Amino acid sequence: MNKISTSLKSFWERIKKVKHIEIYLTVIFALIIIAIYLSSLGLGKSKASSNIDNNNPENIVTFSNSAEYTHYLENKLDNVLSSVKGASNVNVIITLESGFEYEYATEEETKQTGQGTITTTKLVLIDGKPVVVKEYYPTIKGIVVVAKGAEDVRVKMDLINLIQTVVEVQSANITILAGN
Repeated sequence: MNKISTSLKSFWERIKKVKHIEIYLTVIFALIIIAIYLSSLGLGKSKASSNIDNNNPENIVTFSNSAEYTHYLENKLDNVLSSVKGASNVNVIITLESGFEYEYATEEETKQTGQGTITTTKLVLIDGKPVVVKEYYPTIKGIVVVAKGAEDVRVKMDLINLIQTVVEVQSANITILAGN
């Protein structure tokens, strides 16, 4: 037992000699959390209908409006931010700049007339509905997080870094407040 104690003390002394060990440990911890989060969440997809959700038997999440998308993001962020060491009772609010944007399929028809060429553009319709070529996520305007433990600067920085990595929001658009 004495050898183990001596070995641990020796190891601890070597760790304490490393400059800025807190920064290294924080970065490693943040990378682990991000890796876990990204493996369980499909926010990086280019189409809303291709988000992965393990609670959905078909593993696909679709959103009929921006409010559903916002609620989904808030819940996912709430879950991952709650797992940060020192943070608990996490509440997340997300505001959007705009709703979903769509790019529709069109077809052009060109006619030659005596006065020149006339080009008309029409939407491509199937069963009376326009064909969507591309669907863009709403742009996040800001995020507010209230969390117990956020008065600790390290916890606050971990929360900000995690949010920035997951949803690509500038830190100026993220507010972290200490809760109870």
